[in-house]
This record gives sequence, C-alpha cells and structure tokens, in this order.
Amino acid sequence: MTQPRQEQYFNLIDELIRCPNGSEPDVLSSNTELIDAGFIKSLMQVATMMAHENNPDGAKFLIHVARQLAKELGLYPEVSPNT
Repeated sequence: MTQPRQEQYFNLIDELIRCPNGSEPDVLSSNTELIDAGFIKSLMQVATMMAHENNPDGAKFLIHVARQLAKELGLYPEVSPNT
C-alpha cells in the first residue's frame, strides 16, 4: 500500500468519525474508490488505537463500519446457524 493511499484511508476515517450521525452512508458512497480490504484494515488499526486510548465508543463504531463493509465486499465469513 502506498503512503498517499494510506493517508486517503485515514482522511476518510476521520471524515466518518466527524460526520453527523446518520451521514456515514453518504460519506462512504462518495468515496467508493477507497472502499477495499486496505481500508477495512486501516479501520481496524484505528479502532485498536482508539481502544488503547480509552475511547471504546469510537472503537466500536469503526469496528461496526469495518464489519459491514467487509460483509458487502465478501470478506467477512458468514456463519451458518447450524454450527
């Protein structure tokens, strides 16, 4: 991953954190070119940092976004209810 791409990911994460509640889908849909496995990895890195800095709400939010995007991209395993 290139440094400029990583900076774009972090800028998008910052935008997600700062946007009004409920505007997250709009922010994501206007940045679809950045929604990929690298972005999900960056979300998890920032969420981990937030958890270590005693910001559990921010961490939970980013983990939720990462999980939803991973499902949409087919990167999140579906667990069968029979297991």
